[in-house]
Amino acid sequence: MNKKALALSCLLLLSAQMVSAADEKAAAPAAPAPEQPAATATKPDALTWTVMQAWKTDAKPVSFVQTLDGRMVFILGDDSKVHLYSAEGQKLGVIPADAGTIAIDIAPRGEMLYLMDKSGAYKAMDISFAKDIDLSGSPFKGNENAPVSLVVFSDFQCPFCSKVHPILEEVMKKNADKVKIVFKHMPLNMHAQAEPAAKAAIAAQEQGKFWEMHDALFAAANNGGLSTEAIEKAATAIGLNMEKFKADLNSPATQEKLSKDMSAARLAEVNGTPTLFVNGRRVNVGGPEGIQKMIDQELTKK
Repeated sequence: MNKKALALSCLLLLSAQMVSAADEKAAAPAAPAPEQPAATATKPDALTWTVMQAWKTDAKPVSFVQTLDGRMVFILGDDSKVHLYSAEGQKLGVIPADAGTIAIDIAPRGEMLYLMDKSGAYKAMDISFAKDIDLSGSPFKGNENAPVSLVVFSDFQCPFCSKVHPILEEVMKKNADKVKIVFKHMPLNMHAQAEPAAKAAIAAQEQGKFWEMHDALFAAANNGGLSTEAIEKAATAIGLNMEKFKADLNSPATQEKLSKDMSAARLAEVNGTPTLFVNGRRVNVGGPEGIQKMIDQELTKK
């Protein structure tokens, strides 16, 4: 092969290798781009804070907890006492704790207090604050001057409220002149006929037949419902003057009495029915035994 032919062959071979390398480079996947930091809408200096309350406690705190609604603060002090405060720092009371108590917890509303000591002993305590419930003008059963008032906030359309009535009757029989039962209206928004029924009971009270209407309304609720016709039928059955009944049913005075009970429910922090109070203390343990225990405690105080 002459020199010219050899040079041409080398040139062609080099060109083929260059084309092959270019093809491989084009076919290779592109290298991933460097990962960028995630975008954020928060500025570095966006955090702010505001002191809502600040107050000094009466003892060096060992443990503390606050109710779910933020209304009360429980502080275990180094003096073996649990100090109760409002969220604003007002002293609400003191509960003695066993020596060596190191931790506390509470139920969501503060109705139960739980204590743990360093030996591992556990204790649960029922906590209650007596509410000042206005009972003036409310219908009641029993001795008007009884030392214990058992108040029930109720709704005539509530299926659970009708079931508590036999329990109250049992308590009344056992305690004779020591307990009076006081009825307070709390018709719930979810029950369309609860308010008309409450007004009907108030109208019946004007004729001295509240408890007869009370029983008739619960009976109607359990047997077909509290329609307007059922309420009027109940009023007729217990012998009310229907002309006066219908006039009182929607009178401003009746609405005022209902609003008074609803206001009392709000002040007592009642959010469901039936809710019971023994001398202003909320009943947290149901059944006649739990109610009787609270009655006995009140009678011991007297």
